[in-house]
Amino acid sequence: MRYVSTRGEARSVDFEGALFSGYAPDGGLFMPKEIPTLDSTTLRTWSAFSYPELVKELSSLFISSELIPRKELNDLIDSAFRRFRHKNVVHPARLKNGLNVLELWHGVTYAFKDLSLSCTGQFLQYFLKKRKKHVTILVGTSGDTGSSAIESVRGESNMDIFVLLPKDLCSQIQELQMTTVIEENVHVFTAHGNCDEIDESIKELFADADFARQHNLMSLNSINWSRIMVQIAHYFYAYFQCTPSMDMSPLPAVEIVVPTGGGGNITAGYIAQKMGLPIQLVAVVNNNDIIHRAVQRGDFSFSGSVKPTLASAMDIQEPYNMERILWLLSDCDSSLIKTLMEQFNTSKNLTLPEELHRKLSEALSSCSASDEDIVQAMRRCWEDNRYLLCPHSAVAVHYHYKQLDCHLGNRPRCCLAPASAAKFPDAVLRAKLVPEVPPEILALKAMETRSTTLRREDDWARTLRDRIEAIAKRRHTQVEFL
Repeated sequence: MRYVSTRGEARSVDFEGALFSGYAPDGGLFMPKEIPTLDSTTLRTWSAFSYPELVKELSSLFISSELIPRKELNDLIDSAFRRFRHKNVVHPARLKNGLNVLELWHGVTYAFKDLSLSCTGQFLQYFLKKRKKHVTILVGTSGDTGSSAIESVRGESNMDIFVLLPKDLCSQIQELQMTTVIEENVHVFTAHGNCDEIDESIKELFADADFARQHNLMSLNSINWSRIMVQIAHYFYAYFQCTPSMDMSPLPAVEIVVPTGGGGNITAGYIAQKMGLPIQLVAVVNNNDIIHRAVQRGDFSFSGSVKPTLASAMDIQEPYNMERILWLLSDCDSSLIKTLMEQFNTSKNLTLPEELHRKLSEALSSCSASDEDIVQAMRRCWEDNRYLLCPHSAVAVHYHYKQLDCHLGNRPRCCLAPASAAKFPDAVLRAKLVPEVPPEILALKAMETRSTTLRREDDWARTLRDRIEAIAKRRHTQVEFL
């Protein structure tokens, strides 16, 4: 399996090359050159698999056995899921009125990103030990990615991780899950700006090819293919849990509702669809609705500044993974994608070509949810089921209730739940409900914190560059001393 850039001007790489990359050298994102397809016989066989078994099967399709032999791949994935609280790793909650909620948040940080990042951390360590190499990881976070990334690599001597979070735009718990990690290889920055501004600083460092090569820069944001790959398993597991029958021919469709911010999760869903899984995808956004407008009208443009919402991890105006979806929809037309993305990056304003918009609207449905919609979904789910939703999960459940109230069919449906309500007590209180916060999260408030402030007037990229160089110099000095 080879990986190529969506913009077509970078050389192809194997899985290891894609894993250790951020953006491709030409500014694009790495994607498999070919998407494998599965027949109904394979799907019926896989329907009996556990979630970890599905991750193993899917990963083996995208990672050659020459790079990671199958037994070692299985062992790495088993190790990745060892710290999850639920025996099945993920859990489908079956609630009233056909509401199925797939809980993806039973990892260390109570967020779905633990699933892909715990595996990615294992893959990184496998190659780093073999190559006797050190990497510098850059992560911008809207809330959950940072803490999950930190947990996947904390304490490792062959990795330094630099995490940038938007000050006061994450929940207090999300911020504490990052700033309370006092490890020599963990470097947290609180930036007085939003997620898109953070991403611009990170892009600037990756764009400096000499600097990126000198310090082995890589990303654990969902620009990293490994994260997308693991997330494909969410859709297979959701389908097998919610399909009415595996004996019908053709297999029946299941609608999967995806809370959507940067677009990594919905990209994984579209790849699952391309592989032959009979799912219908719904991307549900908050008031930062660029993906919704793209699906509905072909309008892939900024609409002013980022709007803070209760579903803060989705407060994103620049969903970079849409480039991957558009590339697939264009039949891998890298020249077209390069032109479109360069126009978007320059003007933040793009109208999709008519044919591309038509294909997008056929591949995805979409919906947006206001803060009031989120609060109402949280309250209704509690009143009906005594079940607490986080505000991001409530975005998906809002769509379910909307379909229910409008009597729009009774197709089987699964709402993905990306985080536990325990991480968002303020949103729970806003819905006039009582937060349920586990002891390990309550304990964060008494712990020592450490972070570096990036003021709005600072040159964030320069500050990061200086810190990376200083730490590299110190590391080399220590090696020479030893």
